[in-house]
Amino acid sequence: MTPAATPALVKSTTPPHAWRVIVSASIGNALEWFDLVVYGFFAVTISKLFFPSGSDTVSLLLTLGTFGVSFFMRPLGAIVLGVYADRAGRKAALTLSIVLMMSGTLLIAIMPTHASIGVLAPAGIVLARMIQGFSAGGEFGSATAFLAEHAPARRGFFASWQVASQGITTLLAAAFGAILTHSLSHEQMQSWGWRVPFFFGLLIGPVAYYIRTKIDETPEFLAAEPTQTPLADTFASQKERLLLAIGAVVLATVSTYSVLYMPTYAIKQLGMPASVAFTAIIATGVVQLICSPLVGMWSDKHGRTGIMLVAAVLFLVLAYPIYRLLATHPSFGVMIGVQIFIGVLMSAYFGALPALLSDLFPTQTRTTGMSLAYNIAVTIFGGFAPFIITWLISASGDKLAPSFYLMAASLASIVALLRVRKLGLR
Repeated sequence: MTPAATPALVKSTTPPHAWRVIVSASIGNALEWFDLVVYGFFAVTISKLFFPSGSDTVSLLLTLGTFGVSFFMRPLGAIVLGVYADRAGRKAALTLSIVLMMSGTLLIAIMPTHASIGVLAPAGIVLARMIQGFSAGGEFGSATAFLAEHAPARRGFFASWQVASQGITTLLAAAFGAILTHSLSHEQMQSWGWRVPFFFGLLIGPVAYYIRTKIDETPEFLAAEPTQTPLADTFASQKERLLLAIGAVVLATVSTYSVLYMPTYAIKQLGMPASVAFTAIIATGVVQLICSPLVGMWSDKHGRTGIMLVAAVLFLVLAYPIYRLLATHPSFGVMIGVQIFIGVLMSAYFGALPALLSDLFPTQTRTTGMSLAYNIAVTIFGGFAPFIITWLISASGDKLAPSFYLMAASLASIVALLRVRKLGLR
């Protein structure tokens, strides 16, 4: 079983139902990430309602810590749902993950605040976030494998919609943040406004579930001989590829969650209105939505690692100047420019990543390998990124501290990509 092995009968052309395949994976994936991103965007409000304390910083750290705690569930979700997808199929895992995510979202949407039920309120939020984390742990690998395996010859383009759908997420979540913070008073936001995006997610959930129950299994999975021990096989014969995949994901997840942290950063560190920060992030979502499929198509023709290395080097060199510019000139125009620039670099790197991860693992263990690699990296480096950044700023007193974390992530991924190229993958 070699990662390069792909059954000849599935090395075909684009399937006739291509856009149905893309929509079925993307709508569910967008919903999964919408719920996660909204929680991060409204961290300041949630901290006051569910984690009150004598210090705003402590409350925020508790909220962001809860955001990170859910990521401990992601490796478990990656193992359980990843193995399930490699045994039962991508469709079965995708359907199960959407049900779990809706359950977690419902808990958050209806949870009474600390003022109403005391300590049960933050406990309920933690439980909801853990359910969401478990669900998201299996979503990336299942959705990416599903997209990549429907058209192996155009793996880069199809798999890139995993990233483009996250752009939709960023766009929707930021739009809600901008509209709500601009239209509602502070009291209305704290009373009920912050719950609106979560109820919106619940409305989309049944649609995503219905679509996923009607999709076909991937030809590549059906053509392969499934293994009953995908987890054991991954650790037995693909340990190096698993480590390299983790390294490649580091920059993608740190850059993503740095954007997620941006509204909190703009409000707490730069003194900017929340509506300005949310509006600027809409630009990132638009760029990611448009550019990621273009990068995916480019990677099908010219390879993945070259594009990703260029983006990673630019992140390494320009992270500090970008944050310095923003801290020195905290205006709406600068924020828009910074978010567009970050969106382009994120798309260049992240747009080619799902296909590269798919290329690293064989069909029989692809979902398990990708799920593990992605979620280990996200748990360690991404999930706690907002918490780490907040702590770094508080401990150092330096508003530019987020750039150092982004630079370290860039360096780690550059090393991993260079090793991937030595394996013969481009």
